[in-house]
Amino acid sequence: MFCYNCGCQLSEHDFCTACGADVYLYKRIMFVSNMYYNDGLEKAEVRDLTGAITSLRQSLKFNKNNIDARNLLGLVYFEMGEVVAALSEWVISKNLRPEKNIADDYIDKLQSNSGRLDSINQTIKKYNQALVYCQQDSKDLAVIQLKKVLSLNPRFIRAHQLLALLYMDSEQWERAERELRKCIDIDRNNTKTLRYLKEVELMLVPDETVKQSGGKRRKDETVRYISDNEMIIQPLNVKEPKNSGVSTLVNLGIGLVIGLAVTYFLLVPAAQSNTKNQMQDDIRKISNESDARAVRIQELESEAEKLNSRIEELQAEVEGFVGAGGTVQTYDSLLTVAADYLTNQDNMATAADLENIVQIIDLESTSEGFQSLYQTLRGVIGPELAVTYYNEGVEYFRHDEYPAAIESLDKAVYYDETHMDALYYLARAYHANGNPEEAIEAYQKVLELFPDSNRVNDIRSRLRDLGATVE
Repeated sequence: MFCYNCGCQLSEHDFCTACGADVYLYKRIMFVSNMYYNDGLEKAEVRDLTGAITSLRQSLKFNKNNIDARNLLGLVYFEMGEVVAALSEWVISKNLRPEKNIADDYIDKLQSNSGRLDSINQTIKKYNQALVYCQQDSKDLAVIQLKKVLSLNPRFIRAHQLLALLYMDSEQWERAERELRKCIDIDRNNTKTLRYLKEVELMLVPDETVKQSGGKRRKDETVRYISDNEMIIQPLNVKEPKNSGVSTLVNLGIGLVIGLAVTYFLLVPAAQSNTKNQMQDDIRKISNESDARAVRIQELESEAEKLNSRIEELQAEVEGFVGAGGTVQTYDSLLTVAADYLTNQDNMATAADLENIVQIIDLESTSEGFQSLYQTLRGVIGPELAVTYYNEGVEYFRHDEYPAAIESLDKAVYYDETHMDALYYLARAYHANGNPEEAIEAYQKVLELFPDSNRVNDIRSRLRDLGATVE
């Protein structure tokens, strides 16, 4: 045993000789955990699996890192047909001790057999389906499903118990007893199995209380004598029947009736049993076909949903390309503007068309070719338009029409960012129109782009008037 604090080997003392930690309580806990583990191991060896599970769980409550107890608990679950619970314990064990852990072998044996994993998956699904059938009061279908489960996993105790309970419900006591005996062979002290078995045995072994009524002994009406070592008993006062022929016919008739009755009661149940078995086989086949068709229908519905979703996405993409305002329509509009400019050389009309295009699209999201053509057209018409808008804006400014001046000068700067005078008068127009923030921004942009301009001193003076910081 190792110290929980420093990991050193512990001695017989109640403290760690390496770090001095108090390990008395720790030792007691480890002792109790190992005691429950040993108890669970003993119970598992005599097939008391339920008791083994209880002891092993107690062991893990005291020491969750007890790898031996956890691995044994997984084996007990596996023996009872609880494969998922067994895998859970082995996976936890492997995470606690990645190296030199036998749980690796258990997990590998299951994972290496894909057919076994599929069988386990089918077992769980069919058992759950059987529970659904029971809730829906479809007990015959539940019996069929449970038989399929047990054909895949014969050691599944819960399936045996549920099947026995269904047999008990239909008063098939012998079949119920057979299923419960199979449970006993797997787990000898399962409480639920023993309770069911007690009920079945009460129905199979009724009370045999024979009431004997008292009475007077009849007078011995026979004569006994010995002949050659044999006792002969001859009744007295026995009269020979008169109509022996009629009596013989009557006896023959009674025998014939009894024979027919025996034939009926022996053959008819057998025929009915064969018919019932055939019906059950048909139901089983229909159930399997129905399950397969349901799975296939679900797969097809899922594929149809995916295809419909993909169709909607493609339709949206197509609409984005060819619909109103789509990519194709936008490209066509820009090409039309370029063709009109090459034909008419009308800068104002071309500028208006370009502004309309920019209003309906996000220029940055378009292709490089689209942006290149747009910038080329704008670069061709820009200088002349900038001069036109600049002259127009200065004229508005001189007549104190500042909003109109701002609109024209802003377009001039848009078409020619290097037009210093247009940017300067735009700042003046903002200043005069009562837009100090826009004016400051425009003045500072002039200083940034044109630091050697002869308007620098004037701009700094105006910035001080606006309360801006001037470097």
